[in-house]
Amino acid sequence: MVREDGKRNFVLREEDGTESSVFSGSMPRQAALKAARRLDPVDSEDKAREQATEIRLREKGTDKVHIFDAWAWVDDAPDDKPDWMEGDITKGNVSKQGIEHLEE
Repeated sequence: MVREDGKRNFVLREEDGTESSVFSGSMPRQAALKAARRLDPVDSEDKAREQATEIRLREKGTDKVHIFDAWAWVDDAPDDKPDWMEGDITKGNVSKQGIEHLEE
């Protein structure tokens, strides 16, 4: 369901069917990128891609489950970072694998 601001809510689905965190975004990929940054990061993007984790996001109000391969890695913060930002940041990326429909 689309909110007044045009964003949609997506719930992170675990393997056992339980649902935990809610991520919002105008597109499923935007929410998946937010979820990917919560994964345990590794040293480099290449290593992270090799260890991709499947994440499933159900769009609230629908039976659609968006499936992504997600990975996260640690990188240096940009040179123009604000004073409060640490020297290392976590980056994430995703690759869409498809959509499933729940039969409940």
